[in-house]
Amino acid sequence: MAKALTGLAAKAPGMIKGVVDYSTPKLNTFWHYARVELTPPSPTDIPKITEGLSSLVKSAKTGKWKQVPVKEAWLNTLITAEIAFWFFVGECIGKGGIVGYKV
Repeated sequence: MAKALTGLAAKAPGMIKGVVDYSTPKLNTFWHYARVELTPPSPTDIPKITEGLSSLVKSAKTGKWKQVPVKEAWLNTLITAEIAFWFFVGECIGKGGIVGYKV
């Protein structure tokens, strides 16, 4: 038992170095996108948001959504379904079950 622990302790620094070397580039990429994508909107972003929402409403009124290619429509459907599924998962976690809220 002591021999196994000694061998493990001798190998640990090399194993840790390998894990750090492997994960550092991936972690740097993650932090790069996390800083950009996961920040809350700033006051300078509000005009872009309102412009996007108004263009969405305008395209819904004019029927532009009928001219979307099948590939893009399928992608939009999958994204909408994913958002809905995560919403329902959050609701189930929040209420502590699938059936209903405990009153």
